[in-house]
Amino acid sequence: MIIRMSLCLLLIMVNFQLHAADKNSSGGFIDVNVYPYLSDVDNDNTVTFNIGAKLKNRFSYFGLTNFGNEKGETALGDINTFYTEQNIRWQVSEKSPIDLTLQMNFRSGDDNDRHRLGFRWRINDTQLFSSAFKAINLSWSINFHLKQFDSVSENVWQMEHVFRMTFPTLDKRLYLAGFIDHTFNENLSANAANNPMVGEVQLGYRLVENLFFILEYRVNEYRRSDVNNMAVGLEYLIKW
Repeated sequence: MIIRMSLCLLLIMVNFQLHAADKNSSGGFIDVNVYPYLSDVDNDNTVTFNIGAKLKNRFSYFGLTNFGNEKGETALGDINTFYTEQNIRWQVSEKSPIDLTLQMNFRSGDDNDRHRLGFRWRINDTQLFSSAFKAINLSWSINFHLKQFDSVSENVWQMEHVFRMTFPTLDKRLYLAGFIDHTFNENLSANAANNPMVGEVQLGYRLVENLFFILEYRVNEYRRSDVNNMAVGLEYLIKW
């Protein structure tokens, strides 16, 4: 029942976002990732919903929402946790590779939401590097989340790397993408890493139309054990 309700909610969100995007954006995407297999951590995220859109006046939007399992359940067995990031970005000028950023994080549980201010550097759009990155079909950006607002008293800040690479000479259906979140000045317990990293590397292969097979390697140093995990699933991508 919970799985069916969650998937219905995702479909409603997709239809709503597509309708809004058609009116207000000049391009973007929506993708839904479903992971029926997790190798080591059964309460990791099993459904991920992503949306990105180019908006007017040099604004852009990107959001992701992860849904996770109850610990001890099989993949997609009992989805009862969520984590979401909502990002608003503003390009400082027409040709600039720098965006001012606001990120808002919400998650299940109490007193654990956080919001960040900073800027993003799109390295592949920087004139000095653009030719080299274009030659290897690589896009790479770093978001410097310099100021964090939450219940943590430390002066915490974060660097968020996001990358995507395609291989047109090898196979146009293949891509490699992912992120690395590196947090600084966050004091965790003695059994967990300080300055923790969270990262995912996703290898995708288009099967037919907008449907992809995906293999994803995950690292989460906020966990005291089972830092690594592997996920296998399917992705459905819509672009406009």
